[in-house]
Amino acid sequence: MEKIASFTVNHLTLRPGVYVSRKDHVGAEVVTTFDLRMTAPNLEPVLNTAEVHSIEHLGATYLRNHPEYKDKTIYFGPMGCRTGFYLILAGDLESKDIVDLLVSMFRFIRDYEGEIPGASPRDCGNYLDLNLSMAHYWAKRYLEVLENITEDRLVYHE
Repeated sequence: MEKIASFTVNHLTLRPGVYVSRKDHVGAEVVTTFDLRMTAPNLEPVLNTAEVHSIEHLGATYLRNHPEYKDKTIYFGPMGCRTGFYLILAGDLESKDIVDLLVSMFRFIRDYEGEIPGASPRDCGNYLDLNLSMAHYWAKRYLEVLENITEDRLVYHE
């Protein structure tokens, strides 16, 4: 079997940033998958499931309500390794195209107060596994990367 694209990225040198993971053609349309890498793989601690789950609920809510991106958002969810998230958007996009969107989304997550959207047994299959204060911590930490992003954190390198 061929190695899938995400397994060809050198995870020994990968740093937190925003990367185009892949582009796919669906009919005449292009769909772009972004790697929102929040920790340095194999070097820094991974996110625990409660904060990943909280960021997922808040991020998905933000994106699905965003005036420009609500109809372009296909998927937002965690990587299995828990070092970040995948964001899939309709359109032929580059990392730099979505930095402002991500800054506003992670500010929303950092500043969010109240009950996490979907945090009920009716709305979520694991509603007790949420941690808003740790979601705030990770959003604040990732914003330090996003608000000062450089080219080397926008494109995969060997």
